Amino acid sequence: MPCCLSDHALSELLADDVPAGDLTTEALAIGNARGHVSFRARGAMRVCGSEEAVRLFQLTGATARLHVASATTVEAGILLLEAEGGAGELHRAWKVAQTLMEWSSGIATAAAAIVAAAAPVAVACTRKNVPGTKAMSAKAVKAGGAIMHRLGLSETLLIFAEHRLFLEETPQDTVARLRRLQPERKLTVEVASVEEALVWARAGAGVLQLEKFPPEAVAACKARIAAEGLGAVLVAAGGVRADNAADYVAAGVDLIATSAAYTAPPCDVKVRFALT
Repeated sequence: MPCCLSDHALSELLADDVPAGDLTTEALAIGNARGHVSFRARGAMRVCGSEEAVRLFQLTGATARLHVASATTVEAGILLLEAEGGAGELHRAWKVAQTLMEWSSGIATAAAAIVAAAAPVAVACTRKNVPGTKAMSAKAVKAGGAIMHRLGLSETLLIFAEHRLFLEETPQDTVARLRRLQPERKLTVEVASVEEALVWARAGAGVLQLEKFPPEAVAACKARIAAEGLGAVLVAAGGVRADNAADYVAAGVDLIATSAAYTAPPCDVKVRFALT
């Protein structure tokens, strides 16, 4: 996968960690000593962020080689990347590169687990990523084999109850109005009950986002909508994880939308320094 962060963005990460020089390395006067560093997977993981990690080392003046690209599944002990340069260069990039890889690989690994559990139904990760991390979060989602539900508010028509609170019109009128205003956009409505789902399906909503429905409620909703000959796409959202995704698939959902991958624990990347 390509590096998704610009040199400017990566340089800002480095500057944030080394705002006024590396006090320890400079005080020890070891900055020019030559060294080698290797990154290895400490456990099985879906790799993400290796391209950004390599570029971080390069931006400090070190040379770096990529061994495993993002979106690759590896076992423990696999060499992910290595870099050579002065101790000052290697220490400057070390923790930023390691942390970025561990965090994004954690998301990718969690996303991959949900994707495997939900197959063959697609898994979409929501926009509920940590603010400021959208580009890397989206890359991690894709590295895990999932897709983005939406990148932000500018992309899709998704009506929440918090929108409907301010409306003074029928669902039919809302759907008709949005079709006139945004004729190329499919309308998604988040609903909290089977009855609410039926109201909006009858009004013509193309996608129903079933918020925190248990699998049995999803199955009931699917049956009711099919019985009326309605063609809405059903999306299970809220509380879907790797350990219950298969239940939602069995219930008949067309898509799973989840934020679970964003709160996954980081993966563990083992870093070793050596003299050259």
